[in-house]
Amino acid sequence: MDFLAAHWLDITTTALGLAYILLEYKASVWMWVVGFFMQVLGIVLYYQKGLYADCGMEFYYLAMTVYGFIAWTRHKQKSASLPIRHMPRKIVLMWIGLAALIWAAIYFLLSRFTNSTVPLADAFTTALSIVGIWALARKYLEQWFVWIVVDVVTSLLYYYKDIPFKATLYALYVVIAVFGYFKWKRMMAEEVSVGVQKRN
Repeated sequence: MDFLAAHWLDITTTALGLAYILLEYKASVWMWVVGFFMQVLGIVLYYQKGLYADCGMEFYYLAMTVYGFIAWTRHKQKSASLPIRHMPRKIVLMWIGLAALIWAAIYFLLSRFTNSTVPLADAFTTALSIVGIWALARKYLEQWFVWIVVDVVTSLLYYYKDIPFKATLYALYVVIAVFGYFKWKRMMAEEVSVGVQKRN
């Protein structure tokens, strides 16, 4: 009972996280609704564990869940869902550079103004997640590559910070992200095929 009492936030957000990744795998708009509640609880969990960058990141996630939900459903109202597509090459380098700058800025803030014991890793996963959630909201196929890196590092970080359930979840995320990439790739090909048939 003491263990459950101490880890109930970890367990609850893990359950929501599992539902979230499975809905993302299916490219279901309901992932944004589940994600909203997961992130609200995540704010409390990460603050308690001293993962301040992750805690702050949850506020950004909350805003992006609203943005993503609107972006995906707006197209459905026009009788066509937002298509899966490749991230344009012209913005790839820009986002890599931006992620590096955000990483450096967050690391500086964490190491200078907080008592974080993992500022480098916490800043890294947060910076990449900023790029990843935006790419997901735009339904770019390459968002899966970002999440694979984030999930590997986050899993190790959470084991270290005694958040075992979410650490295991993020390890599972790595596997699902790999399968998710190939599923989205097939879905994208099917969408292109249907679009060609409609034009003909």
